[in-house]
Amino acid sequence: MQSIVVTGGLGFIGSNLIELLLDKKFRVINIDKITYSSNFYNTSSFKKNKKYRFYKCSLNNNKKLDFILNKYKPIGIFNLAAETHVDRSIDNPKNFIDSNILGVYNLLESFRKFSKKNKKTRLIHISTDEVYGDVHVGRSNEKYQYKPSSPYAASKASSDHLVYSYVRTYKIPAIITNCSNNYGPKQHPEKLIPKLIYNILNNKNLPIYGDGKNSREWIYVTDHCEALIKVFQKGKIGEFYNIGSNKNLNNLEICNALLKIAKNKIKLGSKAKIVFIKDRPGHDIRYALNSNKIKKDLKWKPKKSFKIGLKETLAWYLENNDYYKSLSKKDITKRLGVKK
Repeated sequence: MQSIVVTGGLGFIGSNLIELLLDKKFRVINIDKITYSSNFYNTSSFKKNKKYRFYKCSLNNNKKLDFILNKYKPIGIFNLAAETHVDRSIDNPKNFIDSNILGVYNLLESFRKFSKKNKKTRLIHISTDEVYGDVHVGRSNEKYQYKPSSPYAASKASSDHLVYSYVRTYKIPAIITNCSNNYGPKQHPEKLIPKLIYNILNNKNLPIYGDGKNSREWIYVTDHCEALIKVFQKGKIGEFYNIGSNKNLNNLEICNALLKIAKNKIKLGSKAKIVFIKDRPGHDIRYALNSNKIKKDLKWKPKKSFKIGLKETLAWYLENNDYYKSLSKKDITKRLGVKK
């Protein structure tokens, strides 16, 4: 049986990816150091699957990483272990340096040793569109200049450069992907859509940063995961692949679309209304990816429309009431990213 390692598999994208990989008959080894955003609820549907293994392990623990790689000899490693919330990076940049830069360095060192005897194993390093910074006009392709605006984006940009440098210098078989904003089931409510859903369900104000005009490109999480598998199977070593939907919406449009869907499902409380709050420092206005490369070269394209995806996302949270209960209430409600 072929094995795949997924780092950060207790998180949002990682757990959705594991579910797809198990469906495709891979044995999956989930490595997660267990942070505030790690949630065993995310893996509850497949935790008893005989093809699934879990190890508590930080990327900074090379000894344990080496043990896992040599024990299972995976044909692929998907690196999703990362601190990901911009607001948290504003409050505490060091955590992002430790995880997203030093952690990736240590993973690369373990993989470099492992790949000398396992040359067919591929490392897929998953990154973000935020590395490109503001894209006021048009869409950023893979040759667009990196210009990160937040400590989070800078840490991911650094990790991308590290991975590429190891491909060039040490000839490791690695590929880098940069994806737009994900949404869907199992997403931590520090992020916009699950935060809004939580507040709607609990009759709370719907906080929107600034004037609500910040625009993001939105992709359903399983579309992203299918793209990652396609990159693993067909992608070219050393290449970068943008993964996006070509569908941009600003925060106000997201909130209004969600309210429209929700009022047909539940009775909205009197407090479930938009409230504009102080913007985050350095907030980028617009991200937009050009994903023509993966569409042309790897024959991938997203399947889920935003309208259907948003309906399915809300339905999942309505059907999984215990999800929010599995999280710290402080992590759901506390405003972050306001330190100076």
